[in-house]
Amino acid sequence: MSEARSGSTGTSAPTVLRMILGKRLQEMRQEAGVSLDAAAKALRVKPLTIRRLEKAEVALKPLYVEKLLQTYGAGQQEIDEFVALAERANKPGWWHTYRDVLPSWFTAYVSLETGAKTLRTYEPHYVTGLLQTHGYAHALLRAGFPRDSTADLERRVDLRLRRQSLLERSDAPTLWVVMEEAVLHREVGGAEVMRGQIDRLLEVSELDHVSVDIVPFSAGAHVGACAPFTYFRFEEPELPDIVYSEILSASMYLDQRSDVAAHLEAHSRLSLQTSSADSKALLNRMRKEYS
Repeated sequence: MSEARSGSTGTSAPTVLRMILGKRLQEMRQEAGVSLDAAAKALRVKPLTIRRLEKAEVALKPLYVEKLLQTYGAGQQEIDEFVALAERANKPGWWHTYRDVLPSWFTAYVSLETGAKTLRTYEPHYVTGLLQTHGYAHALLRAGFPRDSTADLERRVDLRLRRQSLLERSDAPTLWVVMEEAVLHREVGGAEVMRGQIDRLLEVSELDHVSVDIVPFSAGAHVGACAPFTYFRFEEPELPDIVYSEILSASMYLDQRSDVAAHLEAHSRLSLQTSSADSKALLNRMRKEYS
């Protein structure tokens, strides 16, 4: 599973529920011994359409779902419950209202972020979006979108800050952030903004479900000298672990076990380069630098 920025199909990003139902459709087809061709014939569509339904790349049309489940031998009660879930899964996520300023290649990220149980992030350049203050986000997005109108810029900032509400939920995910010391030296928005941003990092690092590790320059060369990435794990066993990574011209969503394992190992090894106490000491030291 991967998606390049330039290769967006224009379809809406799937919700986690839609991904689960798509996976379940695949399992039910395989358990029933029905081939892709046979399933496609039942719907009078191409096999590619069945594959896209199972991969949550398109909406789960209730009529399609009902016919497929009948083909797979499901009972009427199971069919009715599945169709009801499919209708719920097709409803756009809250981020849909920001589609005017949300790049199509990033909508999947926001969907995964919203539904994840665990997030582990490595960021070598900037404070990760979930922990940015308004001032920091505003300055960073202004630099990234210099042609934006004031209204569009504020919409982007509002979207970024609204994403952070997941950390305040009663079922908030575990967030483990590893950043390079360089992030703290890269002045974004001026000294006052940087002080406020460091205060925010110190504040959230006290939360039970949030960890903030800063890899110091003294760590030297290490495995994390690469592109930023985020690892997602979900409570639902139907969903595989997923890693999102990006470079200048593309973004990728990876769910192959070898790819996910490599990134997870890199994150774990990076965290060994520092400690919670050392990270807080470095944050406090850098805050004084901006006084």
